[in-house]
Amino acid sequence: MATTQFVGINPAPASIDENKIIKKLSCVSILGNIVLTIFKLFAGIWGNSGALISDAIHSLSDVFTTIIAWIGVKVARQDADAKHHYGHERHECVASLVLGVILLITGLGIGKVGIEHIIDGTYAQAKIPALIALIAAFVSIVGKEAMYWYTRYYAKIINSQAFMADAWHHRADAISSIGALIGVAGAMLGYPIMDLLASLFICLFILKVSYDIVGDALSKLLDTSCGIDYEKTLYDFILQQENVKSIDMLQSRMFGNKVYVDLEISVNGDITLHEAHDIAENVHNKVEQNFPEIKHIMIHVNPV
Repeated sequence: MATTQFVGINPAPASIDENKIIKKLSCVSILGNIVLTIFKLFAGIWGNSGALISDAIHSLSDVFTTIIAWIGVKVARQDADAKHHYGHERHECVASLVLGVILLITGLGIGKVGIEHIIDGTYAQAKIPALIALIAAFVSIVGKEAMYWYTRYYAKIINSQAFMADAWHHRADAISSIGALIGVAGAMLGYPIMDLLASLFICLFILKVSYDIVGDALSKLLDTSCGIDYEKTLYDFILQQENVKSIDMLQSRMFGNKVYVDLEISVNGDITLHEAHDIAENVHNKVEQNFPEIKHIMIHVNPV
C-alpha cells in the first residue's frame, strides 16, 4: 500500500457556498459522463471497436462513482451529534474506498474480456474500426481531461477527498481514452490486435488508480499520522509560542480530511494553574488558526 502523507488544504472561504459547489460538481460530472458513455458506446458498436466499448463502460462507472462521492461528501459535512461526537468526516473515506473498489472491479472486468478475446483469436476476424471510433476517442480525451481539472479545482476549494478521488477517476478515463485512440488507430492501420491491447492498457491503468485511491482511503480510516514533515512543521510552530519551554510529545492522526493532534508541552513549574491554562489555550488557538485542517488539538501541560 502506498504511504500517504497529509497535505493541508485550506478550507473554503466563508463566502463560498459549499452546497452549491457540491451540487454543481455532481451535475456536471453525471451529465458529462452520461453523454460521453452514450457517444462512446454508439461509436464503439457502430465503429467496431472493443477498446472504445471498454472505455464507454469506464465512463458509465463514473456516473455511479460521482453519485457515491456526492453522498459521501453530504454526509461527511453533517454536524456532530449524540452518536458521532467527532463528526462524520470519515464518511468521505468510506465513499473514496467504495470508488476505489468500483474502479478495481471495472478494470478487472475490462482486462478479463480483453484477455479472453486475445486467447481465442477472434480479433483476427474483427472488422476494421470506422473513423467515428477514432473521433469518439479523441472527444473523450478532451472531455474527460477538462472534467478532471474542473473537479480537481473545486475539490481543493471545498477540501473534499471523495471529489478529489472522483477527479482522478476522470483522469483515469482520459488516459484510458488515449489507449483506446491508439488501439483504434492501430486496428485501422491493419493491426486488429492493437484494439485489444489497448483494452489491457486501460485495465492496467484503472487498477493502478484504484490501488492509489483505496490505499489513501484506508490510511485515513486507520488513524495514520500526517507524516514526519507535517509534524516537524507543527512542532517548530508550537515551540515558537510564548512561554512554551519544550515539547514532550506530539502525535497526529488523520480523520477523513481533518486532523486531530495530541500534544504535551512543558511550561515553568512555578506559575499558577491559571497561567499554565492560558499558555495552553494560546497554543490551542494559534495552532487551529494557522493550521485550518486541524479540527482539534488536545494539550497536556507538564511542569519543567
